[in-house]
Amino acid sequence: MKGLIAVDNRTTPPNFIKNIITEDLRSGKVQEVITRFPPEPNGYLHIGHAKAIWINFALGGEFGGKTNLRFDDTNPVKEDVEYVQSIQEDVKWLGYEWNEKRFASDYFDEMYNRAVLLIQKGKAYVDDQSADEIRQMRGTLTEPGKNSPYRDRSVEENLDLFTRMRAGEFKNGEKVLRAKIDMASPNINLRDPVIYRISHAHHHNTGDKWCIYPMYAFAHPLEDAIEGVTHSLCSLEFEDQRPFYDWVIAECEMESQPHQYEFGRLNLSQMVTSKRKLKLLVDEGHVDGWDDPRMPTISGLRRRGYTPEAIRDFVFETGISKSQGVIDIQTLEHFVREDLKLKAPRTMAVLHPLKVVITNYPEGQVEWLEAENNVENPEMGNRQIPFSREIYIEQDDFMENPPNKYFRLFPGNEVRLKHAYFIKCNDVIKDAEGNVIEIHCTYDVETKSGSGFTGRKVKGTIHWVEASQAVPAEFRLYEPLISAEAPEVDSEPEVVVAGAEAEVVEEQPEKTFLDQLNPNSLEIVHGYVEQEMKEAKPQDKFQFFRHGYFSVDPKHSEPGRPVFNRVVSLKSSFQLPKA
Repeated sequence: MKGLIAVDNRTTPPNFIKNIITEDLRSGKVQEVITRFPPEPNGYLHIGHAKAIWINFALGGEFGGKTNLRFDDTNPVKEDVEYVQSIQEDVKWLGYEWNEKRFASDYFDEMYNRAVLLIQKGKAYVDDQSADEIRQMRGTLTEPGKNSPYRDRSVEENLDLFTRMRAGEFKNGEKVLRAKIDMASPNINLRDPVIYRISHAHHHNTGDKWCIYPMYAFAHPLEDAIEGVTHSLCSLEFEDQRPFYDWVIAECEMESQPHQYEFGRLNLSQMVTSKRKLKLLVDEGHVDGWDDPRMPTISGLRRRGYTPEAIRDFVFETGISKSQGVIDIQTLEHFVREDLKLKAPRTMAVLHPLKVVITNYPEGQVEWLEAENNVENPEMGNRQIPFSREIYIEQDDFMENPPNKYFRLFPGNEVRLKHAYFIKCNDVIKDAEGNVIEIHCTYDVETKSGSGFTGRKVKGTIHWVEASQAVPAEFRLYEPLISAEAPEVDSEPEVVVAGAEAEVVEEQPEKTFLDQLNPNSLEIVHGYVEQEMKEAKPQDKFQFFRHGYFSVDPKHSEPGRPVFNRVVSLKSSFQLPKA
């Protein structure tokens, strides 16, 4: 069934939109449910879009309907084919299949004709005011706006000017076409919004055919009507736009009558999802592109190692409602762990290596030990790992002068090596500055893991990697990109239609949010992984004992020298006391 992901046949939880659709079908108001996911191709999709994608595709499919992927490409200055391609890849990766792929630009001729109809009906006029002048006369939430001095132009003059606008006779910003509604309306979005502006810019889909482009708020309802969309589902910030949406449908005399319904958008703590802010991060080099694993983009989460199943489970759990709040990012991380815990092989990696020499182990000897790949999923089988006289352990698994209740290695203490033997620390080797560079231990051959040894017990178990066959690896450890525990809810800019040259009226991308960037959001360390990891492929995922879940980075890994992104961490069993 198109519109619903084949890998997930769950029905959506009870919600108000589902109730509306059920009643519309029961009453015969609609015969077939048609929804759409309509991103503007001016950036990469982010985690917030994942919810909108799920809502449209899941509800469309659940009721046996259709869901289109439509690109709202009405602003050629900001849009690019790169974004079109990335959006398609992200939707497919999440597991969804659209019924048809459409572009707003496919309907530019029809939109132009409907704008001419509005002029003929006396419902639109050409305005010579600048964007700033229009904004100043727009009024406020408590004060009405003022009529433009060009508002009473004749139909004939408006038709002539609009035709000349299309012909390219005027410069950018020199004239706009505005809907003629009510400058005193309590809804500021109905105060003669701009519906067409001049933009001498090359369009990724229509080339140089057009030099005038419809504003989003005018184009969007027309697109829905042309495609026969029955339920136009969008996030809550578009609620104030609904009266204009309905006005366009009615006054443009569209045969199809779609209806708009709004839901609460998805906001996550310590994540910025404004596309203009994300673009600023990319353009100024604060991140490694749109797919940087710290970014909230779908491509960034994919590169980091998140799975589509985890993201779908997360948005499913958040449900559909009108509520607008901030969800702790740890909730998303929980679903990632839940998805990976039975899928990812468990192996050992040393991120901050310290060499251990087992002095009573035979020189030149290598033995192979049995290790399970995932104790919670026996079907994943076992693997063989080498063991020899020299191994690497984590630096913080050894302390020369440990605090109380420290059960790892220290002089005179004995621990178990995971899958191997008991070892006891005897000597500490330091450099000229007094730094520990190597420790010497002895092992007890009778304590081999799986031998049934019961002679004594130790309180600590540590992981390790055999030195001679260890694979050098880079590990990228991530923390939230935003330092603030809960930054302001980061909604998209207010979507209005009173500006002359911009798709929306918004402030320039403020750089104040850059002050919230976490300078420690990325730590790169170098260590070792088990010998079989030499063949690890991009996006292969593993659970490294005590370190968390890691995924092979597809951008920086090289054959024989993998780079691992930490997807999510595991809770540590011990933390050093704070100084």
